[in-house]
Amino acid sequence: MPEWIIETIELCKEYRLGTETVNALTDFSVRIARGEMVSIMGPSGSGKSTCMHLLGCLDTATSGKYLLDGTDVSHFKRDQLAETRNGKIGFVFQSFNLLPRATALENVELPLNYARCERAQWRKRAAEALDAVGLSHRLSHLPTQLSGGEMQRVAIARALVNKPSLLLADEPTGALDSQTGIEILTLFQSLNEQGITVALVTHDANVASYARRILRFNDGRLIGDEQVDQPRRDADVITKEGPSNPMP
Repeated sequence: MPEWIIETIELCKEYRLGTETVNALTDFSVRIARGEMVSIMGPSGSGKSTCMHLLGCLDTATSGKYLLDGTDVSHFKRDQLAETRNGKIGFVFQSFNLLPRATALENVELPLNYARCERAQWRKRAAEALDAVGLSHRLSHLPTQLSGGEMQRVAIARALVNKPSLLLADEPTGALDSQTGIEILTLFQSLNEQGITVALVTHDANVASYARRILRFNDGRLIGDEQVDQPRRDADVITKEGPSNPMP
């Protein structure tokens, strides 16, 4: 029997806009097994971003249940959600969100400020995470000294440094050219093959095709859940920064 890292039961999210109620997500029920690579796909306003916010413990549902890694987080308070995010979830965003005056190593160390990790271990863990994404030769570089693909790799390393149960990537190739985007998606596949659960949030069918499973949203509802027999692979894409060593 699969070990579910994500299990939702009839999750709903409503927002109040003046006197109107907007149903951003309705009756969302899904199970995602540990080690899966899943795409969450849909057009703007389809509910995929609301889904990501709930799965990432950035928000709580109006009703329904959400079990993350076996723990019911449906009614967690803000500080409990923050602790859960920092310990169990790594985030990668389109805009990288790197501190411009901090080196790659210092950017990756940031989440360790909030983790139960001795400061003496910070540099070692950050360096290991950067090595896992093929950037062991860029530790002391500032974001302005890195390419777009390298900055996204730093962001991925930062998401990995706390060894999360789940890696959530929101439009991770949106700010990259097509070739660099392929390299980043290939990196996500490599990390997934090492056992990391990956969820890609995208409106792009090409990006979604790199996953083994696609969840399709429209009008706030899950309208499709399909397995991909042969996810797209670009085995001939060889990058200088390509992933070298898995996370220990």
